[in-house]
Amino acid sequence: MPTLDDILEHIGEFDLYQKRAFLILCFLSAAFPPIYVGIVFLGLIPEHYCRSPGVATFSSRCSWSLEEERNFTVPRGEAHGDAFTGQCKRYDVDWNRTGLSCTNPLDNFTSSWNSSSIPLAACQDGWLYDFPGSSIVSEFDLVCEDAWKLDLFQSCVNVGFFVGSVSIGYLADRFGRKRCLLITILINSISGVLMAIAPNYAWIVVFRLIQGLVSKGGWLTGYILIAEFVGPRYRKIVSIVYQAAFTVGLLILDAIAYAIPHWRWLQIAVTLPNFFFLLYYWCLPESPRWLIAQKKGDKALKIIKNIAKGNRKKLPPSMEDLQAEEEVSEKLVPSFVDLVRTPQIRKHTLILMYTWFTSSVVYQGLIMHMGIAGGNIYLDFFYSALVEFPSAIILILTVDCIGRRYPWAAANLTAGAACLVTALVPEDLYWLKMTAGCLGRMGITMCFETVCLVNPELYPTFLRNLGVLVCSSMCDIGGIITPFIVYRLANIWQELPLVVFAVIVLIDGGLVLLLPETKGKPLPETVEDAENMHRQGRPKEKTIYLHVRTSDGAPNSEQLSSPEFSQDDALKEKWSKNAVTSTNSYSLSS
Repeated sequence: MPTLDDILEHIGEFDLYQKRAFLILCFLSAAFPPIYVGIVFLGLIPEHYCRSPGVATFSSRCSWSLEEERNFTVPRGEAHGDAFTGQCKRYDVDWNRTGLSCTNPLDNFTSSWNSSSIPLAACQDGWLYDFPGSSIVSEFDLVCEDAWKLDLFQSCVNVGFFVGSVSIGYLADRFGRKRCLLITILINSISGVLMAIAPNYAWIVVFRLIQGLVSKGGWLTGYILIAEFVGPRYRKIVSIVYQAAFTVGLLILDAIAYAIPHWRWLQIAVTLPNFFFLLYYWCLPESPRWLIAQKKGDKALKIIKNIAKGNRKKLPPSMEDLQAEEEVSEKLVPSFVDLVRTPQIRKHTLILMYTWFTSSVVYQGLIMHMGIAGGNIYLDFFYSALVEFPSAIILILTVDCIGRRYPWAAANLTAGAACLVTALVPEDLYWLKMTAGCLGRMGITMCFETVCLVNPELYPTFLRNLGVLVCSSMCDIGGIITPFIVYRLANIWQELPLVVFAVIVLIDGGLVLLLPETKGKPLPETVEDAENMHRQGRPKEKTIYLHVRTSDGAPNSEQLSSPEFSQDDALKEKWSKNAVTSTNSYSLSS
């Protein structure tokens, strides 16, 4: 009986119907960045300083400019040995008292002009923010003692990613890809709107957590849906382009955030388009591969015929009898122990877990660090997002020519070196810092895309889904701790997070070289296949001999290797014609 891949060879592996469905799903991918990295704009930390009672009135009486007001009334961090003194402390001075000088008002409180001798007090009357718009930081004063609440806001999203990816993956396998996708879109849209109108910080965190629970699972379900009705030869390009659509979403997010600097209206603007994705109910089919696995061959056949019709092709009657591709004589049940039971698979698991963790921490960390770097956040975000496109192009050109390991290690090295340069270069060389930052973003994007590609290639068939699920879960664990790395370490030294990123990504560059090269190798089917992947050389090919007796009775043999025979369409056509037209007898032996 034919499998779905056999059928797709006749009706189109990636023809008009699949391309149209793929384009529709790319819009879903482009809508994911506001949740994944939206904290850069929603949680923007503007320049801020303590509000001191009476300063506004005194400044108006003295006709001070804003710069003069800050020079006279905001503590200088260097004088007090703390760079953040001006943000979290104020002078313990009564600015309403009479007799204060407009030129040197603090002379009344100290014998000499030495501001460090003036007592300081905590910010008890709120903060002033040098920002024309608003963010959740400026609205709810998430600074100084409450700065950890911003970390919690983003960490809750990643907790949602972690829980949601596992649960939604199960639901998609149990109830279908399309139904699960539509439910996640609906919940994501409603919770996004509720977050924009939430009255306080606690409800904002709750609705953001709900978005995290459904958004990443929905994004992955969208990819699985399209990957399951395109041919095997196109799954790599579909994966890379689907991630490139995410990059397009980053650029759109940057433009919308620039046009709408108020976080509540920004949240509304990036959420409302999600409601249009509910039209997928009429635009997208259910996965025929899932229907076949669920023994619903009639429904799968109907969808397959629609695909053939959309591709302007016809399904041969001989291919209307469908079978599940994963029917095996003995069903193997994967377990977590299988991931560490044998030495090579254990090594693969530990390295992949670390590289997923590193990729997430550095990717999200570099984006978050832009929000506190002090440059033009919109331009910096635009440039760094733009370099993700060359990452995809380089990956497409190298993974099948050079292989996976060396470009992967080089990408880690590039990201690590770029982080160090960005951290150590002085602020006045802004062009060099920006260039290094873009190179770091390009390198870590390549790492992310490569681990997505390589992870499934290192596990045997029965363990593949579990292996990818467990290893990629470290991506969400990394996302949970990234805000604390970025925002807390920056309080010590603003560039310290970049140094941490450089160290962990350079270690990852060495570890990925310990993995076996998977270029040109078939996917491992058994544990033994996975254990032997580290051996050098091409996999052993099964040789097939076709013994042909000519009309004079003399034997004539041609030797073909099975991979060549299966991949060379011209060769298959040649032997197919010989089998039909020749009266000679053929026998196969291996």
